[in-house]
Amino acid sequence: MQHAPTDEAALETALSQPSDEVVRALQSMDGDIMVLGAGGKMGPSLARMARRALDHAGVPRDGAGSRRVYAVARFSDASLPAQLQAHGVIPLRTDLTSRTALADLPDADNVLHLVGQKFGTQNNPVGAWTQNVIAAVHVAERYQHARIVMFSTGNVYPRTPVALGGAPESYALAPDGEYAASCIGRERVFEHAASTFGTRVLQFRLCYACDLRYGVVTDLATRVLSGQPIALATGFANVIWQGDANALALRALTLASSAAPALNASGPIASVRYIAEQLGRHLQRDVIFEGTESDDALLVNVDAIARSLPYVGMSLDALIEHSAQWVARGGRLLSRPTKFDVRTGAY
Repeated sequence: MQHAPTDEAALETALSQPSDEVVRALQSMDGDIMVLGAGGKMGPSLARMARRALDHAGVPRDGAGSRRVYAVARFSDASLPAQLQAHGVIPLRTDLTSRTALADLPDADNVLHLVGQKFGTQNNPVGAWTQNVIAAVHVAERYQHARIVMFSTGNVYPRTPVALGGAPESYALAPDGEYAASCIGRERVFEHAASTFGTRVLQFRLCYACDLRYGVVTDLATRVLSGQPIALATGFANVIWQGDANALALRALTLASSAAPALNASGPIASVRYIAEQLGRHLQRDVIFEGTESDDALLVNVDAIARSLPYVGMSLDALIEHSAQWVARGGRLLSRPTKFDVRTGAY
């Protein structure tokens, strides 16, 4: 993306632009693609990218040799199904916590499981376990013969020393609060499916995707613009442009196996102080800092994904500049703070 998008249509186009590597990855596989939990922040652009990649590969949408892309969700945004349909994605309105409803869905050889709940877990832990674990049980049963990229999170790790460079995939999992515990439960469900049914699974531990309307950089941009102090206790975070995260998730389908490997998915570790200072420069605001950087944070090591799915993504400086422009012009925000700086495990 050369220029920052100036409206949501341009933003959605940028987020769903498939790379050549995505096109080749989807060409290497057969079968339809199903995005479960497609009504959230990431699902719509991920489904569109899959469809666009198949279109670039010359795969028809209907008729002989066709491959379909399904987007499945409850769709609380009533306008979203029509938007997806306009881009060749087939929307299916379904409650993914219902085994009966899942049984009515079409088969698909390639599944991206985005179903989950983070925010509100503290006040409604039962809801989080329902979305993160019970839904996973039903999906794992229904699509046991599919290739599945299951979205997880860096929250399954404990905070690690910044000097360590982030938790590698081999690091011991340690839940901090109900949300993290339920996410580990979701991983165990798919590990069970892999060992019991031979389901091909890739556990995609994503943090933190940034989409101008939300994300760590946008959270900081809104604070800088309004003159709020930037707390530095959590002084470092992994960030990745959501378009790059979409591309990596689709390519990760090629890595799914019955060993159910995990893969940290993010960009390099970034300094919160640096991001805020650069935002202040773009927004022409003085930045107020509060406190000092702790020696630990929730961080992931991304060496493995750089080796297995090498890519050239959006640079941190470009993401900062585009986020600043979006916030400065009053671009719509999703009002879903990442809470990357929460240090209690309570979401």
